[in-house]
Amino acid sequence: MFRKFDENENVSSTNQIKSSVQRQIRATILQQMPKIEPYLQDIWPKKESARVMKCHEHIEILTVGEECLFFKQRDSPWYPTLKLLHKYPFILPKQKVDRGAIKFVLSGANIMCPGLTSPGADLNMDTIDDSAVAVHAEGKVNALAIGHMKMSPQKISEVNKGIGIDTVHYLNDGLWHLKIVK
Repeated sequence: MFRKFDENENVSSTNQIKSSVQRQIRATILQQMPKIEPYLQDIWPKKESARVMKCHEHIEILTVGEECLFFKQRDSPWYPTLKLLHKYPFILPKQKVDRGAIKFVLSGANIMCPGLTSPGADLNMDTIDDSAVAVHAEGKVNALAIGHMKMSPQKISEVNKGIGIDTVHYLNDGLWHLKIVK
């Protein structure tokens, strides 16, 4: 999604959003990520005005101040950015890949089922399919990527073939390097 993302070419407009729309977005984020509720006031103060950057491929990036907080594409759920996830690592369920998958994840590849079921990986069985997850790696502290579960963990362990997690945002992609100018 953000592989070749460039702020000068891909951002079409930036608009301040009305307070009613902000409340609606807040409610949606709280519904999708209930663990963020005690910290949402620190992340996005109610008095702080938010802006939405409209980008190519129907991507919307929610910014508060000079920080990108959340993004989504069309009708997909809101995802936190990796910078926000590194500050609050508990807001998304974790899936852990083995060491062999690190270089592929950092280049933006989707996570394959064998990378989630091999020794060194840890498949979180509490996650549901079609949800946002933080992708961690064996031996690393911070998340490498944010993904979208394509299959349930039970199906991943049964089939052990194909794409298990779609990668939507990873370290050093275009969103990671995005600078907000007021």
